[in-house]
Amino acid sequence: MGMLINSKSSYMLFKDDVSASYYIDKSAMLNELVNIVESDIHEESRGKGNKYICIIRPRRFGKTMMTNLIAAYFSKGIDSADIFGKLEASKYGWYDRHLNKHNVVYIRFNDVPEDCSSYKQYIGRIERLLKDDLIMMYKDIRINENDSVWDAFGKIVEYGYGEKYIFVLDEWDYIFHQDFVTNADRRSFIKFLSMLLKDRPYVELAYMTGILPIVKYSSGSELNMFFEYTMATREKYSTYFGFTDEEVDKLYEKYIGIEAEPKISREELAEWYNGYHTVSGIKLYNPRSIVGALTDNQLGDFWTSAGPYDEIYYYVRNDINNIRDDIAAMMAGTPIKANISEYAATSMELKTRNEIYSAMVVYGFLSYEDGYVTIPNKELMDKFADMVSKEESFGAIYQMAKESESMLNATLKGDTELMTEIMEKVHNSESPKMYYNDEAELSSVLNMVYIQARNLYRVEREHPAGAGYADMFFYPNKPDGDCIVAEFKVDASADDAIAQIKDRRYAMRFMGRAGEIKYTGRILAVGIAYYKGDSNKRHECKVEVIRDRVQ
Repeated sequence: MGMLINSKSSYMLFKDDVSASYYIDKSAMLNELVNIVESDIHEESRGKGNKYICIIRPRRFGKTMMTNLIAAYFSKGIDSADIFGKLEASKYGWYDRHLNKHNVVYIRFNDVPEDCSSYKQYIGRIERLLKDDLIMMYKDIRINENDSVWDAFGKIVEYGYGEKYIFVLDEWDYIFHQDFVTNADRRSFIKFLSMLLKDRPYVELAYMTGILPIVKYSSGSELNMFFEYTMATREKYSTYFGFTDEEVDKLYEKYIGIEAEPKISREELAEWYNGYHTVSGIKLYNPRSIVGALTDNQLGDFWTSAGPYDEIYYYVRNDINNIRDDIAAMMAGTPIKANISEYAATSMELKTRNEIYSAMVVYGFLSYEDGYVTIPNKELMDKFADMVSKEESFGAIYQMAKESESMLNATLKGDTELMTEIMEKVHNSESPKMYYNDEAELSSVLNMVYIQARNLYRVEREHPAGAGYADMFFYPNKPDGDCIVAEFKVDASADDAIAQIKDRRYAMRFMGRAGEIKYTGRILAVGIAYYKGDSNKRHECKVEVIRDRVQ
């Protein structure tokens, strides 16, 4: 038992994870790994997986919790039956066969020496701790101070022990984000991992995690033994990271039982934190955000606050291939076609829109499904909206965002003159991609004009209601807030739009089951028209109260 080999820390950390109020059992992941570990032992398991695995996920998607789980289960360092005996893993036939039966090397690469200012200090700590552990464990083998770590492991194999090790390596790419690391240091680190792991008889399994794929940093063959699994391009292991709909349902039921006064609806969890997908289309929620919201009994920016969301702006500041227009379209709810690769170039090397989108998908800023990228959820939408409302370099998009608060206030006051003025002002400075050719394009532009309404409303576009589809619904965050249903028309009047809202009973969408009152505020019907044949780009706006406030 040592600091990095068969340490107690993974057990202690995982025990804390399991005891949390909102824990989801992902221990079935061990079945995948046991199949790999046993592939050299049991004939029926042969060929079931490569023993070099690299899981690539955005930060706070459960990577570290999984490394704690894996190390705590396999490690000889401590008896973890008190934890795993209650989990899904205990139901498998292999459970007792591998529980605490393996040597585990667990390295968290985001652990650094005190006052670390150089790569030599950083990697020196890891090498020293590994050799100290080996010397303590194998006192009869002479390991010299100047031995490389891989030579030290090699001596244990060659001098009679023949022991193998499961390597669990968390946040492998942490070092690449540190200011004290040079390009030469990065190459040295890649070589260190290659020499430690590649073609070594003592490696039983190498399980590694990170935010960015290996190929981003290793262009040669140094680490080509790893199979990389990203959320956007590889299906295997996908449901072990992030929460599925069913898992969020379970957590929400627990939340309802715990909280005396629950303040979050299940629908709000989906709006705020859903939006990611496996390759096969299974929905995934951001786990940190779900747990944070349920624990605090409050919706908020739990994931984006865990790191500098300003990274988003780095990817769009140069407006490569008019990418800002794409951002505006995505903010308006329009998916953008993209070819996502399995790697993301460094921010200074992004040369094409597909490289930018690849990076943003890997970091979790965008979601990718069926060849299109989108903004995943309200948590991320709020960050994009905040960015465009602060950056004048976004031009027309910036102007739309700045006008959106005034547009909402004018709508709630029924100030159709100001609404019309804002519409025409935005239209005259519109982004190149935002043409008013038909109702669909007008709907996208209006979604941008109302972007700040998302602070007070859950906004849905073209949602089924009554006897048809309305262009936009605004569901207030508070039960006494005003509800808004909006319809947009091209070459038809605002009165026609209002008539459609009433004729097709769109307002029924704001009622609960069996017609009970769900929102006690007013219900406003908003009609907005644009006459595209008019050389003055004339707009017309109308607001009608179709239900007054419920007393």
